[in-house]
Amino acid sequence: MKEIESDVRSKIRRRLVKHGMPAYEDEQLFERVRATLQHAADGRDLDVLLLPELLEDEVEWSLDPQLKLSSHRQATGGMILFAKRKILLPLMRWLFEYSQTNFRRQQQLNKILLACIEELAVENARLREDLEKLARTS
Repeated sequence: MKEIESDVRSKIRRRLVKHGMPAYEDEQLFERVRATLQHAADGRDLDVLLLPELLEDEVEWSLDPQLKLSSHRQATGGMILFAKRKILLPLMRWLFEYSQTNFRRQQQLNKILLACIEELAVENARLREDLEKLARTS
């Protein structure tokens, strides 16, 4: 199984080099990058991230569209909501469900990207700490 995974990674690396990523000619560099991204995507809980905690309002960055029908009109609001629920909603349900799938996919991608950024920030902080230790001992 490890041999198959290695062959697949090698093909991916060669394809990326062929299409304009010459840094991946170095197989060790490619493997380090792949391992970091893999850990960010699979090796952690994507709901436990620092960056969303630093943002002011989770609702602002979270993709969770809701289909809520309401009206501010007191007199005609009931009739308008009835028409929306019985006529427009069934006609548009397919669009809403299609959009929901895309929003879920985008939310997952956003979480993975945030996890990647956090992994890189952690790695950068560790490297800076190692550099500072080396500078003090020199």
